[in-house]
Amino acid sequence: MPAKGLAVSAEDVFAAAERIAPFVNATPVLRSRTLDQLTGARLFFKCENFQRTGSFKFRGACNAVLSLDSESAARGVLTHSSGNHGAALALAAQIRGVPVHLVVPDGANPAKLAAVERYGARIVRCAASMEARARVAAELAAATGAVLVHPYDDPRVIAGQGTVALELLREVGPLDYLVAPVGGGGLLSGSAVLAKHMQPSLQLIGAEPAGADDAARSLAAGVLLARPQPETICDGLRASLGSLPFAVLRATQTSVVTVDDTHTCAAMRWIYEVLKVVVEPSAAIALAAALQRRFEFPRAARIGVLLSGGNADLDALPWMLPKPAAPDRALAGPTSAPLPGERRRARGDE
Repeated sequence: MPAKGLAVSAEDVFAAAERIAPFVNATPVLRSRTLDQLTGARLFFKCENFQRTGSFKFRGACNAVLSLDSESAARGVLTHSSGNHGAALALAAQIRGVPVHLVVPDGANPAKLAAVERYGARIVRCAASMEARARVAAELAAATGAVLVHPYDDPRVIAGQGTVALELLREVGPLDYLVAPVGGGGLLSGSAVLAKHMQPSLQLIGAEPAGADDAARSLAAGVLLARPQPETICDGLRASLGSLPFAVLRATQTSVVTVDDTHTCAAMRWIYEVLKVVVEPSAAIALAAALQRRFEFPRAARIGVLLSGGNADLDALPWMLPKPAAPDRALAGPTSAPLPGERRRARGDE
């Protein structure tokens, strides 16, 4: 069970779920016989690529904005983001009818930036570093009086992200493992708080790019260790792990494994070809961790896979990277028949 005294509790997640219910999509859970056979597990794909703004980020941003008192909300909100959180906050602010300011680093994903502009955010550019993002956001907050809604180091945001796991567990029942991407840590930590409350035996696994491995190194060292220049195709996972998520991950004994970009690219392609849905690399890394057996699991284990978003740059899909061989089918083997009452929903499954 999570340690007491954390910034976010399961009760916060339940409250967030009720608060944001009128505005968020209850996203589908997909299944695939092909991917079950490749991994030797039973995979349950929670598809946040079908969420409003195209990612789970809308849940946390919506909870944060709706949690503000009227006086604070009237001053507007601001954040720094490379795309998904910025678009999510812009839509949440639009729903509440308050101003929104967004600090965007140079080199941001064009597809994500286009979504931000559609939602009417005021965009302020900055250099491509976490230090520059934080500094410009602080200056903007001082100049406008707007409330900073941090992309992941905010209890209201973390609680909102935890509603992903809440929906998944309510739909599919008990799981053995839950795998989620980890960058700043909001999704993984929110899911960990909720999952450990509902099912203490569930094992949480964070999937992190090998070229941006600060979360794995931080948990191993017991202190936060930043990686100043991450190198990965997973643009949504380049942020350093936040202090609040770090505390939650330690308390819930969550594990973080690293995945090479080549394997993430291969998993992304499997999702496109088999599930027939669009995801971004930052989402595909969760499947890559299972396909490459970056954590140990028994045959037919029930594994939840959080597909965090679908805002891929369709003009720059990473298919040029070499595709590694598929996992050994003999090792994986076919899975057993589904359990009674188990939902099997799949689109275009082979």
